[in-house]
Amino acid sequence: MDNRTLAAVIISVAVLIGYQYFFVKPAPPQQPVQTKQAPAEVKETKAAVEAKKPAAPAKAAVPEITGTEKEIVVENSLYKAVFTSRGATLKQIEIKGHKDSSGKPIVLKADSAYPPFVITTADGRQMLVNYQIEGGNVTLNASAKEGSVVFKYSTGSYFINRTYTFREGTYAFDLKDEVQGISGYSVSLGRDFGIFEKSDSDHTGPVVLKDADRLEFNIKDLQQPKIFKEGLKWIAQEDKYFFSAIVPKNKIEEARVEVKDSVPMAALRMNSGTNSYLLYAGPKERDTLKDLGVGLEHIVDFGFFSILALPLFWLLKQLYMLVHNYGIAIIILTILTRIPFIPLINKSQKSMKKLQDVQPLMAEIREKYKKDPQRMQKELMELYKRHKVNPMGGCLPMLIQIPVFFALFKVLGISIELRHAPFMLWVNDLSVKDPYFVLPILMGITMFIQQKMTPSTMDPTQQKMMLFMPIVFTFLFFTFPSGLVLYWLVSNILSIIQQYFVNKKLEAQKA
Repeated sequence: MDNRTLAAVIISVAVLIGYQYFFVKPAPPQQPVQTKQAPAEVKETKAAVEAKKPAAPAKAAVPEITGTEKEIVVENSLYKAVFTSRGATLKQIEIKGHKDSSGKPIVLKADSAYPPFVITTADGRQMLVNYQIEGGNVTLNASAKEGSVVFKYSTGSYFINRTYTFREGTYAFDLKDEVQGISGYSVSLGRDFGIFEKSDSDHTGPVVLKDADRLEFNIKDLQQPKIFKEGLKWIAQEDKYFFSAIVPKNKIEEARVEVKDSVPMAALRMNSGTNSYLLYAGPKERDTLKDLGVGLEHIVDFGFFSILALPLFWLLKQLYMLVHNYGIAIIILTILTRIPFIPLINKSQKSMKKLQDVQPLMAEIREKYKKDPQRMQKELMELYKRHKVNPMGGCLPMLIQIPVFFALFKVLGISIELRHAPFMLWVNDLSVKDPYFVLPILMGITMFIQQKMTPSTMDPTQQKMMLFMPIVFTFLFFTFPSGLVLYWLVSNILSIIQQYFVNKKLEAQKA
Protein backbone atom coordinates (compact mmCIF):
# COMPACT_ATOMS: atom_id res chain seq x y z
CA MET A 1 0.00 0.00 0.00
CA ASP A 2 1.51 3.34 -1.06
CA ASN A 3 1.26 6.70 0.65
CA ARG A 4 -1.85 7.93 -1.13
CA THR A 5 -3.73 4.73 -0.37
CA LEU A 6 -2.60 4.84 3.23
CA ALA A 7 -3.63 8.47 3.58
CA ALA A 8 -7.05 7.81 2.08
CA VAL A 9 -7.61 4.84 4.39
CA ILE A 10 -6.47 6.82 7.45
CA ILE A 11 -8.78 9.71 6.66
CA SER A 12 -11.70 7.39 5.84
CA VAL A 13 -11.30 5.49 9.08
CA ALA A 14 -10.79 8.73 11.02
CA VAL A 15 -13.97 10.21 9.59
CA LEU A 16 -16.06 7.10 10.18
CA ILE A 17 -14.74 6.41 13.67
CA GLY A 18 -14.73 10.09 14.55
CA TYR A 19 -18.31 10.49 13.41
CA GLN A 20 -19.36 7.57 15.57
CA TYR A 21 -17.36 8.84 18.56
CA PHE A 22 -18.19 12.53 18.43
CA PHE A 23 -21.70 12.53 16.99
CA VAL A 24 -23.46 9.19 17.43
CA LYS A 25 -24.32 8.16 20.96
CA PRO A 26 -24.45 4.42 21.68
CA ALA A 27 -27.86 2.90 22.23
CA PRO A 28 -28.68 2.11 25.86
CA PRO A 29 -28.07 -1.53 26.79
CA GLN A 30 -31.06 -3.80 27.15
CA GLN A 31 -32.08 -4.56 30.70
CA PRO A 32 -31.68 -8.22 31.65
CA VAL A 33 -34.92 -10.16 31.76
CA GLN A 34 -35.76 -11.33 35.27
CA THR A 35 -36.95 -14.87 35.69
CA LYS A 36 -40.28 -15.33 37.43
CA GLN A 37 -40.49 -17.18 40.71
CA ALA A 38 -42.92 -19.92 41.33
CA PRO A 39 -45.97 -18.78 43.35
CA ALA A 40 -44.84 -20.64 46.45
CA GLU A 41 -41.42 -19.00 46.32
CA VAL A 42 -42.99 -15.57 45.93
CA LYS A 43 -45.20 -16.07 48.92
CA GLU A 44 -42.29 -17.21 51.03
CA THR A 45 -40.05 -14.37 49.86
CA LYS A 46 -42.70 -11.74 50.60
CA ALA A 47 -43.26 -13.15 54.05
CA ALA A 48 -39.53 -13.14 54.79
CA VAL A 49 -39.14 -9.59 53.56
CA GLU A 50 -42.10 -8.31 55.55
CA ALA A 51 -40.78 -9.96 58.69
CA LYS A 52 -37.41 -8.25 58.31
CA LYS A 53 -38.81 -4.77 57.49
CA PRO A 54 -38.38 -2.12 60.18
CA ALA A 55 -41.42 -0.18 61.25
CA ALA A 56 -42.28 2.46 58.66
CA PRO A 57 -41.89 6.04 59.87
CA ALA A 58 -44.98 8.20 60.00
CA LYS A 59 -45.58 9.99 56.71
CA ALA A 60 -45.62 13.75 56.57
CA ALA A 61 -49.05 15.28 56.12
CA VAL A 62 -49.88 15.75 52.44
CA PRO A 63 -51.13 19.27 51.73
CA GLU A 64 -54.65 19.43 50.41
CA ILE A 65 -55.03 20.57 46.83
CA THR A 66 -57.44 23.43 47.08
CA GLY A 67 -58.44 26.33 44.91
CA THR A 68 -58.50 26.80 41.17
CA GLU A 69 -55.38 26.82 39.04
CA LYS A 70 -54.51 30.28 37.78
CA GLU A 71 -52.09 31.31 35.05
CA ILE A 72 -49.81 34.31 34.70
CA VAL A 73 -48.43 35.37 31.32
CA VAL A 74 -44.96 36.96 31.13
CA GLU A 75 -43.84 38.40 27.83
CA ASN A 76 -40.77 40.23 26.53
CA SER A 77 -39.29 40.66 23.07
CA LEU A 78 -37.82 37.13 23.08
CA TYR A 79 -40.47 34.91 24.65
CA LYS A 80 -44.00 34.55 25.94
CA ALA A 81 -44.12 32.40 29.08
CA VAL A 82 -47.05 30.95 31.01
CA PHE A 83 -46.62 30.42 34.76
CA THR A 84 -49.11 28.46 36.85
CA SER A 85 -50.27 28.69 40.46
CA ARG A 86 -50.13 24.89 40.56
CA GLY A 87 -46.64 24.37 41.98
CA ALA A 88 -45.67 28.05 41.38
CA THR A 89 -43.76 27.08 38.29
CA LEU A 90 -43.37 27.51 34.55
CA LYS A 91 -45.90 25.76 32.35
CA GLN A 92 -44.68 26.61 28.86
CA ILE A 93 -42.62 29.15 26.97
CA GLU A 94 -43.00 30.32 23.39
CA ILE A 95 -39.67 31.16 21.73
CA LYS A 96 -40.45 34.01 19.34
CA GLY A 97 -37.22 34.02 17.34
CA HIS A 98 -37.15 30.32 16.44
CA LYS A 99 -39.72 28.51 14.32
CA ASP A 100 -40.78 24.90 14.08
CA SER A 101 -41.11 22.96 10.82
CA SER A 102 -44.52 24.54 10.15
CA GLY A 103 -43.22 28.08 10.58
CA LYS A 104 -44.82 28.70 13.98
CA PRO A 105 -42.86 29.87 17.05
CA ILE A 106 -41.42 26.99 19.06
CA VAL A 107 -43.28 26.24 22.29
CA LEU A 108 -41.37 24.35 24.99
CA LYS A 109 -43.90 22.62 27.24
CA ALA A 110 -43.47 21.34 30.75
CA ASP A 111 -43.90 17.69 31.67
CA SER A 112 -47.14 17.32 33.61
CA ALA A 113 -45.56 15.14 36.31
CA TYR A 114 -42.35 17.10 36.92
CA PRO A 115 -42.59 20.68 35.67
CA PRO A 116 -39.37 22.71 35.53
CA PHE A 117 -38.24 24.73 38.55
CA VAL A 118 -40.93 23.13 40.77
CA ILE A 119 -40.48 22.81 44.56
CA THR A 120 -40.83 19.35 46.05
CA THR A 121 -40.92 18.83 49.81
CA ALA A 122 -40.61 15.71 51.93
CA ASP A 123 -44.19 14.63 51.20
CA GLY A 124 -43.41 14.73 47.48
CA ARG A 125 -46.57 16.62 46.48
CA GLN A 126 -45.77 20.27 47.02
CA MET A 127 -45.68 20.68 43.27
CA LEU A 128 -49.41 19.95 43.14
CA VAL A 129 -50.68 22.63 45.52
CA ASN A 130 -52.03 25.98 44.41
CA TYR A 131 -50.14 29.07 45.48
CA GLN A 132 -51.61 32.50 45.97
CA ILE A 133 -50.40 34.96 43.34
CA GLU A 134 -49.42 38.55 44.00
CA GLY A 135 -49.33 40.57 40.82
CA GLY A 136 -50.74 40.11 37.35
CA ASN A 137 -49.50 39.52 33.83
CA VAL A 138 -46.11 41.04 33.01
CA THR A 139 -45.27 42.71 29.70
CA LEU A 140 -41.72 43.98 29.24
CA ASN A 141 -40.35 46.28 26.56
CA ALA A 142 -37.96 49.21 26.11
CA SER A 143 -39.91 51.37 28.58
CA ALA A 144 -40.69 48.59 31.09
CA LYS A 145 -37.47 46.59 31.44
CA GLU A 146 -38.16 44.59 34.62
CA GLY A 147 -41.09 42.94 36.36
CA SER A 148 -41.87 40.39 39.07
CA VAL A 149 -44.47 37.82 40.08
CA VAL A 150 -44.78 36.48 43.64
CA PHE A 151 -46.26 33.08 44.59
CA LYS A 152 -47.12 32.31 48.24
CA TYR A 153 -48.15 29.16 50.06
CA SER A 154 -48.49 28.57 53.81
CA THR A 155 -49.85 26.02 56.27
CA GLY A 156 -49.89 26.03 60.03
CA SER A 157 -46.34 24.63 60.08
CA TYR A 158 -44.47 26.14 57.13
CA PHE A 159 -44.60 28.72 54.38
CA ILE A 160 -43.03 29.20 50.94
CA ASN A 161 -42.67 32.50 49.07
CA ARG A 162 -41.38 32.41 45.49
CA THR A 163 -40.44 35.58 43.62
CA TYR A 164 -39.68 35.49 39.88
CA THR A 165 -38.00 38.53 38.38
CA PHE A 166 -37.95 39.01 34.62
CA ARG A 167 -35.97 41.36 32.36
CA GLU A 168 -36.36 42.62 28.84
CA GLY A 169 -34.06 41.26 26.11
CA THR A 170 -32.96 38.00 27.78
CA TYR A 171 -34.20 34.43 28.22
CA ALA A 172 -32.71 34.33 31.72
CA PHE A 173 -34.74 35.28 34.78
CA ASP A 174 -34.19 35.24 38.56
CA LEU A 175 -35.88 33.20 41.25
CA LYS A 176 -35.81 33.78 45.01
CA ASP A 177 -37.27 31.13 47.35
CA GLU A 178 -38.04 31.97 50.98
CA VAL A 179 -38.79 28.70 52.78
CA GLN A 180 -39.41 28.28 56.52
CA GLY A 181 -40.71 25.45 58.67
CA ILE A 182 -39.21 22.50 56.77
CA SER A 183 -35.72 21.03 56.95
CA GLY A 184 -35.09 21.20 53.23
CA TYR A 185 -36.62 21.00 49.79
CA SER A 186 -35.74 20.23 46.18
CA VAL A 187 -35.98 22.33 43.05
CA SER A 188 -36.57 19.93 40.17
CA LEU A 189 -35.75 20.50 36.54
CA GLY A 190 -38.57 19.09 34.44
CA ARG A 191 -37.77 15.93 32.57
CA ASP A 192 -38.86 17.02 29.12
CA PHE A 193 -38.92 20.80 29.39
CA GLY A 194 -36.61 22.35 26.82
CA ILE A 195 -36.46 19.09 24.88
CA PHE A 196 -37.88 20.13 21.52
CA GLU A 197 -35.76 18.38 18.91
CA LYS A 198 -34.50 14.89 19.70
CA SER A 199 -31.66 13.42 17.68
CA ASP A 200 -30.00 10.01 17.65
CA SER A 201 -26.61 11.65 17.12
CA ASP A 202 -26.84 14.36 19.79
CA HIS A 203 -27.30 14.13 23.53
CA THR A 204 -30.80 14.60 24.93
CA GLY A 205 -31.36 14.75 28.67
CA PRO A 206 -29.65 15.93 31.89
CA VAL A 207 -26.36 17.83 31.91
CA VAL A 208 -24.29 19.00 34.87
CA LEU A 209 -21.40 21.45 35.00
CA LYS A 210 -19.09 20.43 37.82
CA ASP A 211 -16.08 22.71 38.19
CA ALA A 212 -14.96 22.92 34.54
CA ASP A 213 -16.33 19.52 33.48
CA ARG A 214 -19.49 19.22 31.40
CA LEU A 215 -21.11 15.88 32.34
CA GLU A 216 -24.03 14.49 30.36
CA PHE A 217 -26.22 11.55 31.33
CA ASN A 218 -28.45 8.95 29.70
CA ILE A 219 -30.57 6.23 31.24
CA LYS A 220 -27.71 3.74 30.94
CA ASP A 221 -25.54 6.04 33.09
CA LEU A 222 -28.13 6.24 35.89
CA GLN A 223 -28.60 2.74 37.18
CA GLN A 224 -27.75 4.44 40.46
CA PRO A 225 -28.42 8.15 41.13
CA LYS A 226 -25.48 10.48 40.55
CA ILE A 227 -24.97 12.81 43.52
CA PHE A 228 -22.87 16.01 43.52
CA LYS A 229 -22.07 18.02 46.63
CA GLU A 230 -19.08 20.19 45.71
CA GLY A 231 -18.10 22.20 42.66
CA LEU A 232 -21.52 22.15 41.01
CA LYS A 233 -22.17 25.19 38.78
CA TRP A 234 -25.54 24.32 37.21
CA ILE A 235 -27.92 21.55 36.16
CA ALA A 236 -29.75 21.45 32.84
CA GLN A 237 -31.95 19.50 30.45
CA GLU A 238 -30.91 19.72 26.81
CA ASP A 239 -31.65 18.68 23.28
CA LYS A 240 -29.67 19.61 20.17
CA TYR A 241 -30.60 23.29 20.04
CA PHE A 242 -32.58 24.18 23.21
CA PHE A 243 -32.24 23.70 26.96
CA SER A 244 -33.46 24.73 30.39
CA ALA A 245 -31.16 25.25 33.37
CA ILE A 246 -30.95 26.13 37.05
CA VAL A 247 -27.90 28.02 38.31
CA PRO A 248 -27.83 28.14 42.15
CA LYS A 249 -26.50 31.31 43.74
CA ASN A 250 -26.44 29.81 47.25
CA LYS A 251 -24.65 26.77 48.62
CA ILE A 252 -26.54 23.61 47.77
CA GLU A 253 -26.96 20.56 49.96
CA GLU A 254 -26.59 18.29 46.94
CA ALA A 255 -27.54 17.84 43.31
CA ARG A 256 -29.06 14.59 42.09
CA VAL A 257 -29.37 13.18 38.59
CA GLU A 258 -31.56 10.09 38.51
CA VAL A 259 -34.26 8.22 36.66
CA LYS A 260 -37.87 8.83 37.64
CA ASP A 261 -40.72 7.17 35.79
CA SER A 262 -38.19 5.79 33.26
CA VAL A 263 -36.91 9.26 32.31
CA PRO A 264 -33.64 10.91 33.45
CA MET A 265 -34.06 14.17 35.40
CA ALA A 266 -32.08 16.48 37.69
CA ALA A 267 -32.77 18.35 40.93
CA LEU A 268 -31.07 20.53 43.53
CA ARG A 269 -31.51 19.76 47.23
CA MET A 270 -31.54 23.00 49.25
CA ASN A 271 -31.65 23.93 52.92
CA SER A 272 -34.58 26.04 54.09
CA GLY A 273 -34.14 29.79 54.33
CA THR A 274 -33.62 32.20 51.44
CA ASN A 275 -32.17 30.76 48.26
CA SER A 276 -31.63 32.47 44.90
CA TYR A 277 -31.17 31.08 41.38
CA LEU A 278 -30.65 32.15 37.81
CA LEU A 279 -33.05 30.26 35.55
CA TYR A 280 -32.89 29.84 31.79
CA ALA A 281 -35.20 28.35 29.18
CA GLY A 282 -34.40 28.92 25.54
CA PRO A 283 -31.95 28.39 22.66
CA LYS A 284 -28.27 27.44 22.83
CA GLU A 285 -26.93 30.78 21.65
CA ARG A 286 -23.37 30.56 22.94
CA ASP A 287 -22.43 34.22 22.80
CA THR A 288 -25.51 35.41 24.69
CA LEU A 289 -25.07 32.59 27.23
CA LYS A 290 -21.46 33.64 27.81
CA ASP A 291 -22.59 37.20 28.50
CA LEU A 292 -24.60 35.90 31.50
CA GLY A 293 -21.29 35.16 33.23
CA VAL A 294 -22.37 31.93 34.96
CA GLY A 295 -20.81 29.31 32.67
CA LEU A 296 -23.98 28.39 30.75
CA GLU A 297 -22.04 28.71 27.48
CA HIS A 298 -20.59 25.26 28.27
CA ILE A 299 -23.96 23.76 27.34
CA VAL A 300 -22.70 24.16 23.74
CA ASP A 301 -20.28 21.25 23.48
CA PHE A 302 -17.80 21.49 20.60
CA GLY A 303 -16.12 18.29 21.72
CA PHE A 304 -12.49 17.21 21.87
CA PHE A 305 -11.26 19.82 19.38
CA SER A 306 -13.01 22.77 21.02
CA ILE A 307 -9.71 24.67 21.19
CA LEU A 308 -9.95 24.91 17.39
CA ALA A 309 -13.75 24.93 17.14
CA LEU A 310 -14.23 28.07 19.24
CA PRO A 311 -12.15 30.41 17.03
CA LEU A 312 -13.68 28.82 13.91
CA PHE A 313 -17.15 29.40 15.33
CA TRP A 314 -16.27 33.03 16.06
CA LEU A 315 -14.90 33.48 12.53
CA LEU A 316 -18.01 31.90 10.99
CA LYS A 317 -20.25 34.39 12.80
CA GLN A 318 -18.06 37.32 11.77
CA LEU A 319 -18.24 36.21 8.14
CA TYR A 320 -22.01 35.89 8.39
CA MET A 321 -22.24 39.48 9.64
CA LEU A 322 -20.45 40.53 6.44
CA VAL A 323 -22.33 38.43 3.86
CA HIS A 324 -25.63 37.64 5.68
CA ASN A 325 -25.70 34.10 4.31
CA TYR A 326 -24.30 31.16 6.26
CA GLY A 327 -23.76 29.12 3.08
CA ILE A 328 -21.49 31.81 1.63
CA ALA A 329 -19.87 32.21 5.06
CA ILE A 330 -19.04 28.46 5.06
CA ILE A 331 -17.47 28.76 1.60
CA ILE A 332 -15.28 31.68 2.72
CA LEU A 333 -14.41 29.90 5.97
CA THR A 334 -13.34 26.78 4.01
CA ILE A 335 -11.06 28.91 1.83
CA LEU A 336 -9.55 30.71 4.83
CA THR A 337 -8.90 27.49 6.77
CA ARG A 338 -7.18 25.99 3.73
CA ILE A 339 -4.77 28.88 3.19
CA PRO A 340 -2.34 27.87 6.00
CA PHE A 341 -2.06 24.38 4.49
CA ILE A 342 -1.32 25.45 0.91
CA PRO A 343 2.50 25.15 1.23
CA LEU A 344 2.23 21.75 2.91
CA ILE A 345 -0.25 20.47 0.34
CA ASN A 346 1.89 21.76 -2.55
CA LYS A 347 4.87 19.98 -1.12
CA SER A 348 2.82 16.82 -0.64
CA GLN A 349 1.51 16.87 -4.20
CA LYS A 350 5.00 17.43 -5.61
CA SER A 351 6.33 14.59 -3.49
CA MET A 352 3.63 12.25 -4.81
CA LYS A 353 4.43 13.28 -8.40
CA LYS A 354 8.12 12.55 -7.88
CA LEU A 355 7.26 9.26 -6.24
CA GLN A 356 5.19 8.37 -9.28
CA ASP A 357 8.15 9.17 -11.54
CA VAL A 358 10.46 6.77 -9.70
CA GLN A 359 7.84 4.04 -9.56
CA PRO A 360 9.50 1.94 -12.30
CA LEU A 361 12.81 2.05 -10.40
CA MET A 362 11.02 1.04 -7.20
CA ALA A 363 9.44 -1.90 -9.01
CA GLU A 364 12.85 -3.04 -10.26
CA ILE A 365 14.31 -2.94 -6.73
CA ARG A 366 11.36 -4.88 -5.29
CA GLU A 367 11.70 -7.53 -7.98
CA LYS A 368 15.48 -7.76 -7.68
CA TYR A 369 15.57 -8.08 -3.89
CA LYS A 370 12.24 -9.75 -3.24
CA LYS A 371 14.02 -12.55 -1.36
CA ASP A 372 16.01 -10.10 0.76
CA PRO A 373 13.61 -7.66 2.47
CA GLN A 374 16.35 -5.87 4.42
CA ARG A 375 18.39 -5.19 1.31
CA MET A 376 15.22 -4.14 -0.54
CA GLN A 377 14.42 -1.59 2.15
CA LYS A 378 17.97 -0.25 2.12
CA GLU A 379 17.96 0.16 -1.67
CA LEU A 380 14.57 1.87 -1.60
CA MET A 381 15.80 4.33 1.01
CA GLU A 382 18.84 5.10 -1.14
CA LEU A 383 16.55 5.63 -4.12
CA TYR A 384 14.38 8.07 -2.14
CA LYS A 385 17.49 9.92 -1.04
CA ARG A 386 18.95 10.23 -4.54
CA HIS A 387 15.71 11.54 -6.02
CA LYS A 388 14.80 13.63 -2.94
CA VAL A 389 11.50 11.81 -2.44
CA ASN A 390 9.71 11.55 0.89
CA PRO A 391 7.46 8.45 0.90
CA MET A 392 5.45 9.88 3.81
CA GLY A 393 5.12 13.32 2.29
CA GLY A 394 1.61 12.67 1.02
CA CYS A 395 0.22 11.68 4.41
CA LEU A 396 1.43 14.37 6.80
CA PRO A 397 -0.55 17.35 5.44
CA MET A 398 -3.75 15.29 5.45
CA LEU A 399 -3.20 14.11 9.01
CA ILE A 400 -2.54 17.69 10.16
CA GLN A 401 -5.88 18.77 8.67
CA ILE A 402 -7.91 16.14 10.52
CA PRO A 403 -8.29 18.19 13.79
CA VAL A 404 -9.45 21.19 11.75
CA PHE A 405 -11.92 18.98 9.91
CA PHE A 406 -13.43 17.59 13.12
CA ALA A 407 -13.57 21.07 14.69
CA LEU A 408 -15.47 22.41 11.69
CA PHE A 409 -17.56 19.24 11.65
CA LYS A 410 -18.75 19.97 15.19
CA VAL A 411 -19.26 23.71 14.62
CA LEU A 412 -21.36 23.17 11.52
CA GLY A 413 -23.21 20.23 13.04
CA ILE A 414 -24.55 21.69 16.33
CA SER A 415 -24.59 25.49 16.00
CA ILE A 416 -28.13 26.79 16.34
CA GLU A 417 -27.15 29.64 14.03
CA LEU A 418 -27.35 27.18 11.10
CA ARG A 419 -30.78 25.89 12.13
CA HIS A 420 -33.23 26.86 9.34
CA ALA A 421 -30.45 28.98 7.77
CA PRO A 422 -30.94 29.04 3.98
CA PHE A 423 -28.16 28.93 1.39
CA MET A 424 -29.66 29.18 -2.09
CA LEU A 425 -32.11 27.48 -4.43
CA TRP A 426 -33.22 24.14 -2.94
CA VAL A 427 -30.96 24.33 0.15
CA ASN A 428 -33.15 26.21 2.63
CA ASP A 429 -31.79 24.69 5.85
CA LEU A 430 -28.06 24.11 6.29
CA SER A 431 -28.60 22.13 9.50
CA VAL A 432 -30.36 19.21 7.78
CA LYS A 433 -29.54 16.91 4.89
CA ASP A 434 -29.88 18.03 1.30
CA PRO A 435 -33.47 17.01 0.38
CA TYR A 436 -32.47 16.13 -3.19
CA PHE A 437 -28.93 14.83 -2.40
CA VAL A 438 -27.42 17.20 -4.95
CA LEU A 439 -24.58 18.39 -2.71
CA PRO A 440 -23.49 14.85 -1.67
CA ILE A 441 -23.50 13.70 -5.32
CA LEU A 442 -21.46 16.74 -6.39
CA MET A 443 -19.10 16.04 -3.51
CA GLY A 444 -18.64 12.46 -4.72
CA ILE A 445 -17.99 13.61 -8.29
CA THR A 446 -15.35 16.13 -7.17
CA MET A 447 -13.75 13.47 -4.99
CA PHE A 448 -13.52 11.18 -8.02
CA ILE A 449 -11.99 13.96 -10.17
CA GLN A 450 -9.51 14.79 -7.43
CA GLN A 451 -8.55 11.12 -7.19
CA LYS A 452 -7.95 10.87 -10.95
CA MET A 453 -5.80 14.03 -10.97
CA THR A 454 -3.67 13.07 -8.00
CA PRO A 455 -0.39 11.27 -8.82
CA SER A 456 -0.55 7.66 -7.74
CA THR A 457 1.94 4.88 -7.24
CA MET A 458 -0.73 2.21 -6.81
CA ASP A 459 -0.93 -0.91 -8.90
CA PRO A 460 -4.08 -1.43 -11.07
CA THR A 461 -5.80 -3.55 -8.41
CA GLN A 462 -5.32 -0.89 -5.75
CA GLN A 463 -6.53 1.80 -8.13
CA LYS A 464 -9.77 -0.10 -8.74
CA MET A 465 -10.30 -0.46 -5.00
CA MET A 466 -9.82 3.26 -4.48
CA LEU A 467 -12.54 4.02 -7.02
CA PHE A 468 -15.04 2.85 -4.40
CA MET A 469 -14.02 5.61 -1.97
CA PRO A 470 -16.04 8.42 -3.64
CA ILE A 471 -19.06 6.11 -3.72
CA VAL A 472 -18.70 5.23 -0.03
CA PHE A 473 -18.28 8.89 0.94
CA THR A 474 -21.24 9.96 -1.19
CA PHE A 475 -23.61 7.55 0.56
CA LEU A 476 -22.12 8.47 3.95
CA PHE A 477 -22.74 12.17 3.31
CA PHE A 478 -26.37 11.63 2.26
CA THR A 479 -27.42 12.00 5.90
CA PHE A 480 -25.01 14.79 6.88
CA PRO A 481 -26.23 18.39 7.36
CA SER A 482 -26.02 20.42 4.15
CA GLY A 483 -23.57 22.84 5.75
CA LEU A 484 -21.07 20.03 6.37
CA VAL A 485 -21.42 18.66 2.85
CA LEU A 486 -20.97 22.16 1.43
CA TYR A 487 -17.73 22.50 3.39
CA TRP A 488 -16.37 19.20 2.04
CA LEU A 489 -17.48 19.97 -1.52
CA VAL A 490 -15.70 23.34 -1.51
CA SER A 491 -12.62 21.74 0.02
CA ASN A 492 -12.56 19.17 -2.81
CA ILE A 493 -12.90 21.89 -5.44
CA LEU A 494 -9.99 23.79 -3.90
CA SER A 495 -7.91 20.60 -3.91
CA ILE A 496 -8.67 20.07 -7.61
CA ILE A 497 -7.63 23.63 -8.46
CA GLN A 498 -4.43 23.34 -6.45
CA GLN A 499 -3.59 19.94 -7.95
CA TYR A 500 -4.15 21.32 -11.45
CA PHE A 501 -1.59 24.09 -10.98
CA VAL A 502 0.92 21.74 -9.31
CA ASN A 503 0.64 19.30 -12.22
CA LYS A 504 1.05 22.10 -14.77
CA LYS A 505 4.13 23.39 -12.97
CA LEU A 506 5.75 19.97 -12.80
CA GLU A 507 5.03 19.35 -16.49
CA ALA A 508 6.61 22.71 -17.36
CA GLN A 509 9.72 21.81 -15.35
CA LYS A 510 10.06 18.52 -17.26
CA ALA A 511 9.77 20.32 -20.59
